[in-house]
Formats: sequence, structure tokens, C-alpha cells
Amino acid sequence: MASAPYSDRAMDEWLAFAVELSDAAHAMLAPAGRIRPDAVVKPDRSFVTALDGEIEDRLRAMIETRFPHHGILGEERGRSRLDAEMVWILDPIDGTAPFITGVPVYGTLISLAVRGEPVLGIIQQAATPDRWIGARGRPTLHMAGPCRTRPCPDLAQAILTASNPDFFAADERASLDALRQATAWRIYGGCCMSYGLLASGRTDIAIDTGFKVYDYAPFVPIIEGAGGVITDWEGKPLTLTSGPRVLAAGDPARHRDALRLVEAAMARTIPVPGSAS
Repeated sequence: MASAPYSDRAMDEWLAFAVELSDAAHAMLAPAGRIRPDAVVKPDRSFVTALDGEIEDRLRAMIETRFPHHGILGEERGRSRLDAEMVWILDPIDGTAPFITGVPVYGTLISLAVRGEPVLGIIQQAATPDRWIGARGRPTLHMAGPCRTRPCPDLAQAILTASNPDFFAADERASLDALRQATAWRIYGGCCMSYGLLASGRTDIAIDTGFKVYDYAPFVPIIEGAGGVITDWEGKPLTLTSGPRVLAAGDPARHRDALRLVEAAMARTIPVPGSAS
């Protein structure tokens, strides 16, 4: 394996700064859960509030001051210097719909990609003190202590999560249905918290679609550092150009099982050339 294009000292510096970003976002988002925010619907039918933009503005300003040559990709304010070797990825409020409705699963996602690969990630919950920190090559931390995914003997005993079944297009529903039928239990609507809980060994499989890079980038180092596997629906590693489909599992063997089911389901939904529609 090639050596990482950065030193341990650089990673230490990035991690410390990422925690500062996380603290700043939490200080703005946590108190806001006590009020009902105004929201508008974006062209992609997702919600956005004024606070989304305010948090991202604050984090971007901190990055510009500390690392002015790093790139930034944020959900609300777009992209800057994406050709940079280091790019910060920001989702100021992951789960804006739960946020505006008062369902306490929303949070802030922060990631750093080096040469297009997410190597650092934070899930900062807003309504609870939960924070997961992942860094490539290091154990994932939850609430300052290491966390691990759990072994799962077979899919029939697995707990599956998905952010929202409504996000699955018609040709993707077969994949969700295949995993629904194969697993023991399903939980929907956990947003970013679902991926933190998978890293902590509370659930077993996560499948989602409709994700953009700021929705999944932090999950890569967090889940891998806890012993799990996360890829796209073809089993490929997640990079800045991946998406929109994500599949994660705490037990690597169960990821292989889930991936086979997903691939088979997707193959059945692809029209055969020349066949009748």
C-alpha cells in the first residue's frame, strides 16, 4: 500500500481544526432546536433554512482563515478551489426536514478529502452530545472513546437503516425491498445518526440513495475506522465524484451479502436491449 500523502502531524492538525469547526456548528445549531425555523423548498425538493447558510458561512470563514489554500465544497454556498489537494466538505444541517419538524436526528457533517478521497470525518449531532470522529488509519472515536462495529452472523439477524424510502427511484426500490426481505428489522429516518450508530455497533446495514458528496463523505473514515465497510452500490470506494448510492455494513461479510442482493436486484431492473418495455 502506498504511503499516505500527508504526515501524522498534518492529520493531527486537521483533526484538531475539524473539532473546532464541529464545536462552532454545534454552538449555532443546538440552541435552534428549541424554536420552529422558517424553511423554503429548494429545486431538488429538499428543505433549507437561513441557519443552514449561516452555519456554512461561519465554517467557511474559519477554513479560509486557517487553511486559505484548501478547497471547500458546501451544500449551501457551493465550491471553491476544488482542484486543491485538500478539500473540506460541509453539510451545515444534515436532516433539515427533521430539524424543522423537531425530530432530533439532525446534525452537522464535516469532512476533509485528500486527492479526492475522504480521510477525515465528523458527525456532530445537535440534539444530543453524540459526536463521531473518523480519520484514516486510526480508530473511530465516539464521545472521546473508541467505538467498533459489531459482528452479525447473517443478514437474517441484521438491523437495516435507510434515511427515507421515498428517496429511492422506481428502479432502485427493488434493492431496498431485497434488503428489507432479507433482514430482521428496518429503521427509517435516522439521517446521519444512522451511520454513527452503525459505527458504534448498534445497527448492521445502511442503504441510501440520492446522496451528494457532503451527505456521505464523513461516513467513509468513520465507518472504516470502526471496522466496517462503506461503498457505492457497485462495491466501489466512495470519492468526491461518487454517489448517489451508498451501502454500508458493520460486518464486512454482511456487506458482501448485501452487495450481492443489491447488484442482483439492480440487474433485474435494467431493461434488456431490444426487449419490450
